[in-house]
Amino acid sequence: MNVMYKIMGRYLALLFMIPLFFGCNKEDKTFSAPYEEGLPALGIEINPTDKMQPESGKTGTETIMRIKGLDKYKDKAIVRVNGEKAEIVELTADHVKLKVPPFASTGVLSVTIDDIVFFGPQFTVLGNVSVDATFQVGVGTNGTVSDVIFLEDGKMIFTGAFTNYNNKGAIRPINRLVRTFADGTYDASFRIGTGANNSLNSILKLGNYYFLAGSFSGYGQRNSDISNLTRIYTTGAIDTMGIKPFRRPGQADTLKYYPTFNGGFDGNVGNIYESDGKILATGNFRYYIRRTYGKPNKLETRDTVILDSTEIRHVARLNLDGTLDKTFRFAADGKPFTGGNGAVASVYHNTGILKGKILVYGSFNRFDGQSKGYITRLNADGTLDETFNTGGAGADYNVFSVTYNSLTNKYLVVGAFSKYNGATAIKVVLLNANGTLDPTFKAKTFEGGEPASAMQLNDGLIVVAGDFARYNNVARNGFMILNANGELNSDYNTSGYFSGYVNKAVETKTEDGKRALLLMGSFDRFNNEEVHNLIRIKLEQ
Repeated sequence: MNVMYKIMGRYLALLFMIPLFFGCNKEDKTFSAPYEEGLPALGIEINPTDKMQPESGKTGTETIMRIKGLDKYKDKAIVRVNGEKAEIVELTADHVKLKVPPFASTGVLSVTIDDIVFFGPQFTVLGNVSVDATFQVGVGTNGTVSDVIFLEDGKMIFTGAFTNYNNKGAIRPINRLVRTFADGTYDASFRIGTGANNSLNSILKLGNYYFLAGSFSGYGQRNSDISNLTRIYTTGAIDTMGIKPFRRPGQADTLKYYPTFNGGFDGNVGNIYESDGKILATGNFRYYIRRTYGKPNKLETRDTVILDSTEIRHVARLNLDGTLDKTFRFAADGKPFTGGNGAVASVYHNTGILKGKILVYGSFNRFDGQSKGYITRLNADGTLDETFNTGGAGADYNVFSVTYNSLTNKYLVVGAFSKYNGATAIKVVLLNANGTLDPTFKAKTFEGGEPASAMQLNDGLIVVAGDFARYNNVARNGFMILNANGELNSDYNTSGYFSGYVNKAVETKTEDGKRALLLMGSFDRFNNEEVHNLIRIKLEQ
């Protein structure tokens, strides 16, 4: 039962019990009123459904809101556009004319008199950031979108925790994997059958196959014998092999089919990458899992699947048949490296001066037996990279997200920390390729929440998303674009309310060649518009 109903029920029961205890008292009791007299009405009349005149415009635009009675409070009235104070140009008995302030963003107007707030209509602030309507995802997905790969023909494959894409899964569910054309429309020729039976975090194209990683145990017609990692054909069907089972004399001799890729892990696999023609896997696992098929059970009455496990934490490499590569992250005595003492996520360098290196971050403060402040880097052979210089301290608390830009050679790090390498760092830091702080970037104060993810664009601009309400005392509702020094960019911060989390952002182009960002994650509003987990936004010059 709902907790509120329980409380109300107890309260009503108490009311009925009061006469039983006090009904015999013949003396009348007089009680004072439980509340003081309310404040007098201010005589303000405002209709939130009214239209502003005009309804939209850039910062600096003059617009009129109809409101009656505000002229009596002209010395007290404060008008805000989505939290930012506006200049009052004209105030009469029936309207107020205001100038849209710098850094204003799309949202509701409000009027404050002392500590009383009235809410008015919405004003759309026009700027250089907007949802790209040519990206035809329609209603989007009904669950998180985690990863994407871009194919040579312009198509894209998305993975996540969804079972529907633009309502195309209403008849046959689209379970955690979908292929689209370049404009976002659904590609029905990608035949995944029943898809994955739980979330897919990462996808990798290698040769004539796609490798899928996540937290799942079945795919398509193979509803078992998968340990969070498998291989499918580029058509979408799972790659299987026939195994001749153990049979006693006289029993039928028919093949049984299992996933061809025979290898996985006992816990969630967050990311997979191609590494020297092999599969590098990172995540929150402890054991590598491999299966032996077609062997009898102990009673030798029927065949069984035998699971073998090898301890290897957080970072491992597999050969293309699924066998464990024991030349990677194993000591000379055959013992595995210990990994982290907390959750681990990763960034892999597949090009450039850092090619082959693996940055790991998360909620650990020790990695491979050494003290590490929630972030460190590994060499291509899996050993700790001593050239990654965090000053021995690193971050002083959990790291949520790290992205790397190969053009600027910078890491952008987001977390719950307040210091990095002993220096003050407010939840976001920019690092050089060697792990040292870039002193030219200084994040400002966040209010009302925290940043959850960020990326640096090729021109140095920085995109930040989270659940914060203000940045440097400016209203920014969960999404903002900063200059390379950490200051708000005046051209790209007009978008309104954002709700949710961005798992991944990719710099790309619109259909007509304009600059854009592909945003994936778990979010339901952007610029105060309803969206669902996957959008493309334009970044106009």
